[in-house]
Amino acid sequence: MKVVEKFISINGEGRRAGELAVFIRFKGCNLNCSYCDTKWANEPACDYEELSPDDICEYVSETGIKNVTLTGGEPLLQKDIRSLVEKLLNKSDIRVEIETNGAVDIAPLANAFSKEKLSLTMDYKLPSSGCEEKMLLSNMEALRKQDTVKFVSGSVKDLECAEKIIGKFHLTERCQVFISPVFGSIEPVEIVNFMTSKRMNDVRLQIQMHKVIWDPEERGV
Repeated sequence: MKVVEKFISINGEGRRAGELAVFIRFKGCNLNCSYCDTKWANEPACDYEELSPDDICEYVSETGIKNVTLTGGEPLLQKDIRSLVEKLLNKSDIRVEIETNGAVDIAPLANAFSKEKLSLTMDYKLPSSGCEEKMLLSNMEALRKQDTVKFVSGSVKDLECAEKIIGKFHLTERCQVFISPVFGSIEPVEIVNFMTSKRMNDVRLQIQMHKVIWDPEERGV
């Protein structure tokens, strides 16, 4: 498995935002979002370690951290991702979150590991990302209560799109739903005002904590 970073920090977003986690960042993605903050991890020349699922599990065990976040890039493109998840979940005190971009089928993992210790945080790419047409809408049917759909919004047009998708797929009844601002493109107050005007119950605004605590370009945090 091609690992470009592994480190301990807090979860900057998602259902366990603010909690310590050990991050495993994989190389490579099948999208090229306009606002991507980890484009470097998708460059062909990006350095990486070739690690087996056992290697990664050993590293996780050594950290003493219970929350594991698998991110990228796009972690579901790693051919051994299922083996890695299985090995991690065999450890009684480990909880695994996978951050996925919405353009890869989540059903195989969601169906194979129904227990709550595995959660998926799936993006729905809005118009400003330039990748909305790549969204795999069948993924909506595979979402479970412990999963999250995240809308990263950079404009009012994005917010209008998010509202339609949330309603069309009844997402607040299926899973958790977050809206986050594209850093530097839209002010959080604009999102709050939109949510209020549309009475978007059970939807959460979430700010990326790590971009507030550290420099937005900082790696390994």
